[in-house]
Amino acid sequence: MALSKEIYREFEDIVGPEFITDDPGFLDSYAFEWMAETVRENYSKYMPRPVAVIMPASTEEVQAVTKVCNKYKIKLKPISTGWYHWAAPLKDNEDTVQLDLRRMNKIIEIDEKNMVAVVEPYVVCAQLQAEVMKLGLNLNIIGAGSTTSIVASACAYFGPGPSTFYMGHNSDNLLGMEWVTPEGEVLTIGSFNSTGEWFCSEGPGPSIRGALRGVMGSRGGLGVYTKCAIKLSPWNGPAKLKVKGTVPAYRLPVEENFRAYTIAMPDWDAWADSYYQIYDNEIGYIFHRQFNLAGADLAPAFWLMYNDHTKTINDVEKMVKDPEIKELTEEMRISFQLILSGRSIADIKLQEKILDAILAETGGWKVKKYCDKDMAEFTNMYLQRLGHKHLNFVWVGGYLGSWMQSGTPDLVKGYAPVAIAGLERDAKDGNLVQCGGDALMGCGSGLSGGGAMGFEQFVSYDPADNASNAAAIKHMEDAVKDAMAAGYPPGKEFIYLQVGWTDEQIHEALRKMKQPLVFRYQAKIKEIFDPNNIGDRMYTTLPSL
Repeated sequence: MALSKEIYREFEDIVGPEFITDDPGFLDSYAFEWMAETVRENYSKYMPRPVAVIMPASTEEVQAVTKVCNKYKIKLKPISTGWYHWAAPLKDNEDTVQLDLRRMNKIIEIDEKNMVAVVEPYVVCAQLQAEVMKLGLNLNIIGAGSTTSIVASACAYFGPGPSTFYMGHNSDNLLGMEWVTPEGEVLTIGSFNSTGEWFCSEGPGPSIRGALRGVMGSRGGLGVYTKCAIKLSPWNGPAKLKVKGTVPAYRLPVEENFRAYTIAMPDWDAWADSYYQIYDNEIGYIFHRQFNLAGADLAPAFWLMYNDHTKTINDVEKMVKDPEIKELTEEMRISFQLILSGRSIADIKLQEKILDAILAETGGWKVKKYCDKDMAEFTNMYLQRLGHKHLNFVWVGGYLGSWMQSGTPDLVKGYAPVAIAGLERDAKDGNLVQCGGDALMGCGSGLSGGGAMGFEQFVSYDPADNASNAAAIKHMEDAVKDAMAAGYPPGKEFIYLQVGWTDEQIHEALRKMKQPLVFRYQAKIKEIFDPNNIGDRMYTTLPSL
């Protein structure tokens, strides 16, 4: 499909001729999306092509574009930094305009006293972090890394990361937002609507934050979020990070009021007990099981290779045979990273004393090799900035995440062996990438202060190999079956698979959920705010019978 000249001119009049295109080459660059091959016919790397890409520069332009879409019943799909295949149009038989928000990239305000920042959609975590650290402040960077949009994680999708235990989930850190509804109205949610100040997401007065985002957000399916206020947290480090070293493994010196450790545990019971004690004792600034993303069998060799600029990924196969690295591999099978931050030297010493007591009680230990200066500084740089997320694709260029059901550590330790065994089974035929095996990883807590967390199983596949694509799809389907057979709800793979389903398949699955009424209420919300149905089904709804 293509836009008529008349409609194209209406959009052009809003943003100017430089900021709209229907050139097929540009359109295909937006349709080329990670994981498309797992939901498209013949394993195509392309999601449906938008009919045009438009780059607005302001809320007013977003509003005007939205009204034109309503006028002609054209679907609208916003994207900022993007991440998954659902950032693209979803259906071939629908005319969809892709709204690229990259021109809306301003930090509008930083309120140092009240620890609030107001940003537009293309302000990324790294950009804001650099500014607020100068003021002794920091922000929660989500697990997808420092190049991600703050507005997206706070308003439209998932918001946990390595710092969530200390700094909070971004759905909670959201202190107000500006929303262009699917009909083209501009609403401000939270205190800004009443007082002109961005300090509270729930008032004074009623709030519809839960209806708009809940836990998972609308994922671009219910209007456009054009700015938000995000809660900031204290930063006890230097105003400017004193980065040293060379590509790729930059290092950050561990200040005297910080500690950076990799902690290992003898078994999953001890692992869960240690998490509860960290929660209860309120120690820790960054808390994450991160380095396992390379796979437990290869992770120690990989990270040692990564930290040696004379080596390349081709050296991992040889390194993993080294007796010392073999021993380290077994030592780190159940491990996680923990960075402590003290407000004073006395505070950091107390936190370390508490950590040592926790380890003595649970039988855990600090991994000596990762206490070495180089590895401690690398851990500090990696997790304070979270700038290495391209490594998700390290083995071959394709990965997906399965499992990740959130709950207490005891709930998660129950499915960890099931997830590990499922990946081992599905990788036996050689069609999934033969890399590091079990890659369960995730933040120490998905809530400020602890209580709930989850593990995502990183599964590598080759997007250029159709047998590998088929194996990736089968693994996702198997993970759903494994979870349900073990008494768990479906995990992250379930929302991936839905992108390729028909509406009827999605509705059938939703009717079987334990709380289908949630999705029926969301259908009523969509009827009110999106009567012309210009948003897509990433805002999940279940029509009434």
